[in-house]
Amino acid sequence: MDSMQTAEAPDLRYPIGRYQPPAAITAEHRHEWIHTLAHTPAKLRAAVDELGREQLDTPYRPGGWTIRQVVHHLPDSHMNAYVRFRLALTEDEPVIKPYHEHLWAELADAKAAPIGASLELFDGLHRRWVALLSALTPEQFQRTFRHPEIGVHNLEWTLGMYAWHCGHHLAHIERLRERMGWR
Repeated sequence: MDSMQTAEAPDLRYPIGRYQPPAAITAEHRHEWIHTLAHTPAKLRAAVDELGREQLDTPYRPGGWTIRQVVHHLPDSHMNAYVRFRLALTEDEPVIKPYHEHLWAELADAKAAPIGASLELFDGLHRRWVALLSALTPEQFQRTFRHPEIGVHNLEWTLGMYAWHCGHHLAHIERLRERMGWR
């Protein structure tokens, strides 16, 4: 907990905490994380169900992205992850290209486009990703890629991080709805 966070004031930026992978990742962890990826598109749809334009354009925290930007960010981020998985499975420790997610979130489509296309994209992307992940062997989950800024990571660590990412952004939306009484 940082010095500004108290038990009374939840951390709006990291409502479920930061990603903390288990010391030893097991097949059960991988199965749970794949399950999370499989079910997040429906949870995202439920989280934004019946929100109007003004609500979608409400930031989840002061200085944070709007719900609309979060919805558009999820397929942007997960498309990059899906490609990273495919690169790691077909190349020896490829160097992946990072992207500036904060700048992507400021592009016109992320700030103003209807969310329907991103919800559909997220759903289709996760169906493909889950199909790929479900077919991987334990050895394939040990394949790695190199991120120029954060180093080498294997696919099982990365799977856990993206399962966490799903819960992280769902919590942004769900907790804003609760705080605003939008249930």
